[in-house]
Amino acid sequence: MAAALVAAVAGCGGDAPVTGGGLTYAINQEPQCVDPHATGQSVTSSVARPVVDSLVWHDTASGELRPWLASSWSVSADQRSWTFVLRTGVTFSDGTPFDAAAVRANLDHIVDPRTKSLGAAGVIAPYYRDSQVVDAHTVTVRLKQPFASLLVQLSTVAFGMQSPKWLATGGTELCTTVVGSGPFVMQGGWRKGRGVDYVRNDAYDWAPPGAPHQGPARLDSLHIKLITQDSARIGALTSGQVDAVARVPALDVKRLEGTMRVLRAEAPGENYSLFPNTASRVFSDVRVRQAFRGGIDWDNLVQRLFFGAYRTAAGPLSPATRFVAPATTTAVPYDPARAGQLLDEAGWRGRDAEGYRTRDGKRLTVRFASVKAAETAENVTLSEQVQAEARKLGFDVQIVNLPISQVINNAQRGTYELMATGFSGPDADVLRKLFGSDGVAVPGRMGSNIAKYRNATLDRLLADAQLTTEEPRRAALYAQAQKQVVDDAAVIPVYAAGSLIATTRSVDGVVFDGEASPSFYAATRSR
Repeated sequence: MAAALVAAVAGCGGDAPVTGGGLTYAINQEPQCVDPHATGQSVTSSVARPVVDSLVWHDTASGELRPWLASSWSVSADQRSWTFVLRTGVTFSDGTPFDAAAVRANLDHIVDPRTKSLGAAGVIAPYYRDSQVVDAHTVTVRLKQPFASLLVQLSTVAFGMQSPKWLATGGTELCTTVVGSGPFVMQGGWRKGRGVDYVRNDAYDWAPPGAPHQGPARLDSLHIKLITQDSARIGALTSGQVDAVARVPALDVKRLEGTMRVLRAEAPGENYSLFPNTASRVFSDVRVRQAFRGGIDWDNLVQRLFFGAYRTAAGPLSPATRFVAPATTTAVPYDPARAGQLLDEAGWRGRDAEGYRTRDGKRLTVRFASVKAAETAENVTLSEQVQAEARKLGFDVQIVNLPISQVINNAQRGTYELMATGFSGPDADVLRKLFGSDGVAVPGRMGSNIAKYRNATLDRLLADAQLTTEEPRRAALYAQAQKQVVDDAAVIPVYAAGSLIATTRSVDGVVFDGEASPSFYAATRSR
């Protein structure tokens, strides 16, 4: 964990930190909504984290969970009640006090159907019963059933604390502005196609113990700017128009390392992966899924495309994820000969005039649904490389470019054989979200299980892992769960995604949080 999510501080010796001034950070993707309770987009974490604090702090150096807005906590014997003693003297930027009622308002907002949460609610809703205010600074979170991942989830931006006064407005403004207790205050909200501005919260004095800095932020202001085109974003950095950029293309890393600071952190959760629709005609056969996974040299493909900037995935979960299984138990060797045998066994023995495999006169066709507008240029190229490599096995991979507006409908209807994405999650409970039977997307209900994979054994393993806070027991259960997913080829891991950012040499003090989002709280920019 410490190696994967190293605090990427580019030191400048023992000089006193520079304070004041502003910093501009260019990101590559526009958030659909900046309310971290409502969206599961990773870009929202970058936009919301300067504004929101969490109850729990995930110390990436040690991997431990430490106090933040909650100064302490305890759990009942039946693990259905978690009592949090809250830090005093904390206020939201609109003047509203942070207290037990605020915690209750935030958790209730997450599970409220009107929030239409695509991330946090899916994590906690199956477990959350209610929150009871014990006194002004003590709150008890009551669960329907034990949820051992509660603490680590409460450390994420998705469960960040927002002003209950602001949440009570309930308008569309919640998707453009966040009001929190963090070191920065959002001004004017997100401007579509442009970005967002922040100013320092001068009252801020409640950073978690052990944070790289205490007191107000060192910068006077922070500006997040949207520049979607890679070349334009890198050009803005090298010309001095911006001070830092997100998602550095792998091709530019070596060049930038000579004149800029390049910072890396692997993100916890599901690796960037291909998800076969296990309910589709083609991929309902596990042998075909196994052939597609084992017949392509994923390591060679990743190295050719990313030049070592990202590691080839060795299993479903990123190495930065709590309870990730050892690579020796999840890695699948490249074996094109075996892939061919599996396709023969599955009945795809014929070949048509173009060399594609056939069965009963029908071609082995895979519709690869992709949203080009929301993908990086590198991932678009990746899909094209997968198409070329799969052809050697006899698969006719047809890349279908979907508009963003059709993504949910497509996932619910299952009109695809393959989709690609990555999912963030601090621990192995992300497997429940991605592969649990209750998460299958069906008409009228969105879910994150786009593989449409159902396995009762896996469901039991994931449920049992939430019944105990004993970490060795949880690790063993999650290891079995990961092996089950691998054995059934319910996912095709590609690479371990994360943050790859670059800053000018004048920027110092940037660190990564537990979700691999850059934190500018302790950052400085020399003038």
